[in-house]
Amino acid sequence: MAKILVATEKPFAAIAVKGIREVVEQAGDELVLLEKYTDKAQLLDAVKDVDALIIRSDKVDNEVLDAAKQLKIVVRAGAGYDNVDLDAATAHQVCVMNTPGQNSNAVAELAFGMMVMAVRNFYNGTSGTELKGKKLGIHAFGNVGRNVARIAKGFGMEVYAYDAFCPKEVIEEAGVKAVDSAEALYETCNIVSLHIPATAETKNSINAALVGKMPKGGVLVNTARKEVINEAELIQLMEERTDLKYVTDIMPVANEEFAAKFAGRYFSTPKKMGAQTAEANINAGIAAARQIEGFLKEGIEKFRVNK
Repeated sequence: MAKILVATEKPFAAIAVKGIREVVEQAGDELVLLEKYTDKAQLLDAVKDVDALIIRSDKVDNEVLDAAKQLKIVVRAGAGYDNVDLDAATAHQVCVMNTPGQNSNAVAELAFGMMVMAVRNFYNGTSGTELKGKKLGIHAFGNVGRNVARIAKGFGMEVYAYDAFCPKEVIEEAGVKAVDSAEALYETCNIVSLHIPATAETKNSINAALVGKMPKGGVLVNTARKEVINEAELIQLMEERTDLKYVTDIMPVANEEFAAKFAGRYFSTPKKMGAQTAEANINAGIAAARQIEGFLKEGIEKFRVNK
């Protein structure tokens, strides 16, 4: 019997935990919970004798992996996995997976909620603009980007996308106009929605030179990762370009400076909200449990993200 730990500082909804438990127990395994923990020592103690670990935004680093002597697999319930040290996991012979696609619609809907708020001047009572007829740029055309494109068509927007790793034909098959560079996307679109991961190549890549290409009244929407934004350059650009707005689901390091300088042009959620829906919670949690059981029982590694 395998022991599977759900370690979530920010817990799953009760109905999601119920679904996870059903998957695990039907497979003949044991589920244990560590919810709302306040100290890393609690996590280090909880992982000592577990075979598998389900997390959300919780950090799994070398110290956690050292403590987890029996650990075979970690599944991040969600698309991003930069909170897991992949090299350390590989060194410990631990498989790491994510659950791509399970949170995609939730994140896409949030992106549109933020867009509407931005173009309506944050509901301050003044006259705003509409999304219909505007050009929307999707920066990275993965699961979330595709959902953003689907919703944008319902709003009557012109949809463009750039993805260095997605073939142009795939983008255009979805009824979206593919552009050849990030620069072309930004200079074309009134609104750009970010969906790129935080990698060595993308960190700080959303800079003044790129965002500065946006047309007058441009809106940058970030539901991806804060690390991709060059905050110092974006602050300087927004000081120079008083027409630009920035809305983000990931609070910047310089949040206080953004808020103080750009009232009426800047908004950040207090905590990342992209996957915070009942549906996404359930989908990602149950998918994580199923992937663990598939790995433990049959060696299935479909969503493995480390070597």
